[in-house]
Amino acid sequence: MEFVEWYPRGYGVGFKVRRKLYEGTSRYQKIEVYETEGFGRMLVLDGTIQLVEDGEASYHEPLVHPALLSHPHPRDVLVVGGGDGGALREVLRHPEVERGVMVELDEEVLRVSVELLNVGKGVLERVLAGREPRAELRVESGAEYVKGKEAAFDAIVVDSTDPVGPAAVLFSERFFEDAYRALRDPGIYVTQAGSVYLFTDELLTAYRRMNRVFDRVLAYSFPVIGYASPWAFLVGVKGEVDFRRVNLERGRGLRLEYYDPEHHETLFQLPRYTQRLLGFKTAK
Repeated sequence: MEFVEWYPRGYGVGFKVRRKLYEGTSRYQKIEVYETEGFGRMLVLDGTIQLVEDGEASYHEPLVHPALLSHPHPRDVLVVGGGDGGALREVLRHPEVERGVMVELDEEVLRVSVELLNVGKGVLERVLAGREPRAELRVESGAEYVKGKEAAFDAIVVDSTDPVGPAAVLFSERFFEDAYRALRDPGIYVTQAGSVYLFTDELLTAYRRMNRVFDRVLAYSFPVIGYASPWAFLVGVKGEVDFRRVNLERGRGLRLEYYDPEHHETLFQLPRYTQRLLGFKTAK
């Protein structure tokens, strides 16, 4: 058997699968888990591939570590979404983090991830059992959670699905404004932003909205296993954080598989047409 996620213009990303392990529908979305032939188990939400176990770090590492390594003191970190536990796992690898708060809307995604996936590496289980003193898990809307928060976090990591359905609000200007207020100064915000080639309009829309809120906005990309790569990420900066420079000493201690802090500058090698659309001065 095979599973193929079809993108616009007839482009697809597919995996050979041995069997379907789970199918169900929560209040928010359809949830499926497959056993692939060569990449472990695969999580699919509303027909879109969220991760494969053997390769998910190619998404979670570039989502989390560039932001936390560029921040001088990332003590309090908020993860919005990320029900599989991968983003929180990477956040807690930083010894400087004193508190990691994960806010996931869909309790069923959490349950399926704990029971069927080996992504959180025990993090979700420890948090749910109250045995992870540096982490807190809340099952509620991330958009609602950040409302009214004032200077509560050093970094906010948004690990959401595509900007449709329940995740659409996480790409709204109102949410960016609430997140900006929830950040301390200095503070840093990062979100996934879709395929560079196939979701260019969504990337541009999110970039423009963030530019109206944050002090500076940067875009970068990374090749992600299971996605229509290169995959885009957007960073919103509050105050004086130089996202183009990271703490290499802290980075070397992480022993990462995919993202390389020593070559952080390679994140910014976007296609020239994308640079032009984003209005970057370097592209003429």
